[in-house]
Amino acid sequence: MIIAIDGPAGAGKSTVAKILAQRLGFLYLDTGAMYRALTFKVLEKNIQISDEPTISRLANEVKIDLSTNPDGSLSVILDGADVSLAIRQPRITQVVSDIAKIQKVRTVLVQLQRELGLKGNCVLDGRDIGTVVFPDAQIKFYIDASAAQRVSRRYKELSGLGQQIALEDVARDLSNRDKIDSTRQASPLRKADDAIYIDTTELSIEQVVQKMLDYCKING
Repeated sequence: MIIAIDGPAGAGKSTVAKILAQRLGFLYLDTGAMYRALTFKVLEKNIQISDEPTISRLANEVKIDLSTNPDGSLSVILDGADVSLAIRQPRITQVVSDIAKIQKVRTVLVQLQRELGLKGNCVLDGRDIGTVVFPDAQIKFYIDASAAQRVSRRYKELSGLGQQIALEDVARDLSNRDKIDSTRQASPLRKADDAIYIDTTELSIEQVVQKMLDYCKING
């Protein structure tokens, strides 16, 4: 079974996806981590963000793998090196949407996501899982929250990782990502027609997960 979870940055997709996968005994795949890993490689090689041909070639050359640890956390392996923490740096967050909007990059990574997803029961979260990557997924969710709540959550997340960043900068970055993600030509962020919409603004993590579990039990 494929469970697709889409929604904007900071809505809580990854958090609930991890827990949902654990509760169901499914594999969890954070597709956004793949784009972050490639972005990390682009910056390490000092490639200009505007150099789409070079970035597209790099997408075909790098090896990205995801695996779920016993504690439910995700390991992101890039060309044999664990970059799980490195890809969460602010410098990655600031430009990852610019990398993700490149059509040839998306073509490569979508194919990889499909290969990983077809290995067995899994939960995938991202921007286009239910619309492009797995349009025939058995269960689809669209997770959303108010802009203010998303900014607050992302700020707490980054602070928890030891990153010193101003709340205003987080708000600006999220606003920029929202604009790029929703207006890009390649697989823009949108709710699939058959996705279950969940507004998490006033809900706890456990409440969101329980809503999803209840739906999965009825429709799984």
